[in-house]
Amino acid sequence: MRYILIIGAGKSTGVLVDYLLKKAKKEQFHITLADKSLEAAQALIDGNDNAKAMELDIFNATARTQIIETADIIISMLPARFHIEVARDCVKLGKSMVTASYVSPEMQELDGPAKEKKLVLMNEIGVDPGIDHMSAMQVIDRIQNKGGKMILFESFTGGLVAPEDDNNLWNYKFTWNPRNVVVAGQGGAAKFIQENKYKYIPYHRLFRRTEFLDVDGYGRFEAYANRNSLQYREIYGLDDIATLYRGTMRRVGYSKAWNMFVQLGMTDDSYILDNSENMTYREFVNSFLPYSPTDSVELKMRHELKIDQDDIMWEKLMELDLFNNEKTIGIKDASPAMALQKILEDSWTLQKGEKDMIVMYHKFGYELGGEKKQIDSTMVCLGDGDRQTAMAKTVGLPVAMAALAILNGTIKTYGVQIPISREVYEPILSELQEYGIRFRESETPYLGYNALNR
Repeated sequence: MRYILIIGAGKSTGVLVDYLLKKAKKEQFHITLADKSLEAAQALIDGNDNAKAMELDIFNATARTQIIETADIIISMLPARFHIEVARDCVKLGKSMVTASYVSPEMQELDGPAKEKKLVLMNEIGVDPGIDHMSAMQVIDRIQNKGGKMILFESFTGGLVAPEDDNNLWNYKFTWNPRNVVVAGQGGAAKFIQENKYKYIPYHRLFRRTEFLDVDGYGRFEAYANRNSLQYREIYGLDDIATLYRGTMRRVGYSKAWNMFVQLGMTDDSYILDNSENMTYREFVNSFLPYSPTDSVELKMRHELKIDQDDIMWEKLMELDLFNNEKTIGIKDASPAMALQKILEDSWTLQKGEKDMIVMYHKFGYELGGEKKQIDSTMVCLGDGDRQTAMAKTVGLPVAMAALAILNGTIKTYGVQIPISREVYEPILSELQEYGIRFRESETPYLGYNALNR
């Protein structure tokens, strides 16, 4: 009998556990799910004989190492900043590990020791990063194996609400960590390369530099640039590519509306609001507006943003109940970003039964035999309105598949890894199709830059 340890019973863990439980008997392994909340872990195990739930404080080093030592492979579904402690224990104890998070500098330092012990530390095997890596490398490898030269690569992903539950003016609801949405794009200019020219978009302009994308059957989307696209030149082996750009997808109109919060300073996470715990929503809004002895908060805001009362932008703000003078932020020492998140969660939290959607769009431009061509590849995954959300499926399934492949020895490349090699992406992408996660491609003559909006 082999033993899989899963640490963390968060939003994506349910799909991961369900997948592994269906294979446990045939594959002859047993699952331990450990979490700080025993009840949360027990709920996901649901009494299955092939699994057990345990309470674990991951800051208790003794308890953590003891439980890791009993397993053959560890899956960390913890918040990203906590993976490193688990990873260090894994290397020390000779265990392979899987996470969905980005490779941190501290994680990368374990590459040598992991190789020495013939361990796999697989990271970035969720949706973005994860499925984006695998689906991109599958096409890039195919083009290059034919002798083609890559001249453009663009990649976009969005976690959105499904069309049938898209019922607010923002065409958006939180499908994952709300904080990541509120502080998106901060911490430096977005960087990419276009026609061999380096381009930079500072935060205050990020949400006004967007482009349109059309996905067959799902309509039009917009995308804004991710923080640093340039790091993917080396990762994908595209050092001499002329254009490389990665972005985040939203429905058309979202970015222009979100920019109102950016311009007012409500997304700032660098300082604390005085008396935030007792501050009303209306007082929060007013704190970013000029003083006037006569004008209302609403009027001051319209003047500050230069929008009229019949403007759709104003209707979007009103829909969020921003000017309520009874609801309070209720968070001690909150930053503006934390306060805004609290307000938005009132309106943008998915309700029971509501479905989410993951959309991914890749563009590949290449030259082969003197001809320039473009491949457009799209993937849409819909949630079921329960714990089988699109986000949970596209994160949990690749993590589970990678863990089982490592356990069975079919992933043989040791060290700190991300899923860009054929031994990883081919079987996982193939199996994901069984769960409705598949890419559709179309090929056209290369469109060049007259068609782009940057």
